[in-house]
Amino acid sequence: MFPLHDENPTGITPYFTYGLIGLNIVVFLHERSLSSEQLDQFFGMYAVIPRELTNSFAEEWTTLFTSQFLHGGWLHLISNMVFLWVFGNNIEERMGHFKYLIFYLACGALAALSQWFIGMDSTIPSLGASGAIAGVLGAYVIRFPKSRILTLVFLGFFITTIRIPAVVLIGIFVIQNVISGLLSLQAANMGVEAGGVAYWAHIGGFAFGMILAPLFGLFRRD
Repeated sequence: MFPLHDENPTGITPYFTYGLIGLNIVVFLHERSLSSEQLDQFFGMYAVIPRELTNSFAEEWTTLFTSQFLHGGWLHLISNMVFLWVFGNNIEERMGHFKYLIFYLACGALAALSQWFIGMDSTIPSLGASGAIAGVLGAYVIRFPKSRILTLVFLGFFITTIRIPAVVLIGIFVIQNVISGLLSLQAANMGVEAGGVAYWAHIGGFAFGMILAPLFGLFRRD
């Protein structure tokens, strides 16, 4: 399933949502211009590497923010930007531009810390906007739970679109991440360090998004 559009028109231009999408694209295009060795060095400098954060938080804390603008591939980038495009505009409208930006970055940093907490000695870089976007989803589901999202659905060789309630679509996202996160913990207990998707960053970002959003004016009255 892939979200395409929500049914809540916004009354303002979501400048920061557009800006965040643009910045993520620019950084990714820079990544694509690097050699494999240069890209490894780039990730080493700006992604969250849990062991390095554990050993020197004072020097590495900035990666909690810089890592939010890095992506591992086209699919990683496109999927994140589509979710931000669909859900970010309404949250920016409700909070206001600057509060929304602070909220977004805070959720991303707390999401990265959630993943770090699960594996403090891991040497696998943690990167991507998905933790921050999960925070946006957390805000969206408590503010617009009955909203219906136009969603692209793949049924074997057939593709169609249906409108799915936000609480169902986002609920599926959360359930998938919780199950996968628990499986990753089980694998870690067996001595297997799994790379790839930072499930606990998604879970943490979503939870902190639900907690922080009301404090940033999500339910303010016009």
